[in-house]
Formats: sequence, C-alpha cells, structure tokens
Amino acid sequence: MNEQINLPINDNLPLGATKLSNDDLEGLIPDYITKRGDLDEFEKTNITKAITWLRKKNFIYDEILTIGFVFELHKYMFNKTWTWAGQLRKRMVNIGNTPTELIQIRIKNVLDNVKYWVENKTYPIDEICIRLHHELVWIHPFPNGNGRFSRIICDELRRSLGGTYFTWGNTNGNLINPTESRKAYIEALRLADSRNYSRLLEFALSVK
Repeated sequence: MNEQINLPINDNLPLGATKLSNDDLEGLIPDYITKRGDLDEFEKTNITKAITWLRKKNFIYDEILTIGFVFELHKYMFNKTWTWAGQLRKRMVNIGNTPTELIQIRIKNVLDNVKYWVENKTYPIDEICIRLHHELVWIHPFPNGNGRFSRIICDELRRSLGGTYFTWGNTNGNLINPTESRKAYIEALRLADSRNYSRLLEFALSVK
C-alpha cells in the first residue's frame, strides 16, 4: 500500500478512536479499500463471522477469562481484515497508559481479577462484565478494534453466566460512527476511569 491509499482511512476519526500508524495500515489485507466507510463495512462482515463462531462454541466463563481466548477472539474478529489480528500493539497510543511490554501481564491480571469476582460474587454479574469491558479498553491491547473486541468479550462473559447480550443502546455493536450514542458511550467510559461504572452500565443496558 502507498501513502495515498493509507491516508483516507485515518481521516475524520470518531471521538475516542485510535489513529492507525503507517505500519498498522500496511497490514490491511483487502488492499483495494481506500475509505474508512468501506473498511468499517468489511470489518463488520469479519466480526459477524466471529460472532457466529462464538455462538457455536458456547464457551464457559473460565474458558473466556484466559489470555489464549483474548488473542483467539480478536484474531477471529479481524483475521480477514488485518494481518496483525490477534497480535498485541507495538506502539504507545493516546488511550490508557499501558506500556507495550506490560500489556500481556495487565490483561492476565484483569482476567484473574474477573475470575475471582465471578467465583466469589464480589460484584453483581452485570458490573463484573462492565468492569472487564472498561479494563480492556483502558489497556488497549491491539492496534485497532479494541472497543468492539471488549464489548463482545463482555457480552460473551455475561452469556456464559446465564444472561443475555447487552443491548449497547441497540446499536448492534456499531459504535464506530460519530453519533450521539458513541458520544454517550465515550463519556461513560471516561467516567469509569474514575471507578464510577454506573453510566457505562446504564448505557450497556439501554435501548433506543
């Protein structure tokens, strides 16, 4: 890919999105894509196939709360889109503050904490799931797709614990575009940075 193809995909990023580096963009598999809207649609198709895979597997909670599952899920979500699907980011980003060399350690710590909370009923199930979602977004483990990945693993944990998927404002998982729903979602995530999860939980349970 050349620079003329790379640049349009990073134009007009929605609030809270991460700008991809040229190295990241070099990993784009369908190299005919030149516009962000086309990329979003291609990723959506890839993610839909990953959700189908998840529903067939019917994982239990302690299978979900593993490093291996984290990598596998992200890879299934983006394996037709990016060559680096399922691989940790190698550069610093403006979301969270996790150094690249500590990403895997911090993911494992979060997963271990969540497993403890589940088994000891430390918090209500919905709050546990939302805390997992927020912590993974904060760590920002992958070059791209962290929000979508974190919402899906959050949903899968809730399902494995006897619940249903969160509604996320009935956005069907599409919180990429700069809508009022995305604005509310980003504001809720920022509030959760101070350990106030009420608005994020409210958003996850909201419907239009």
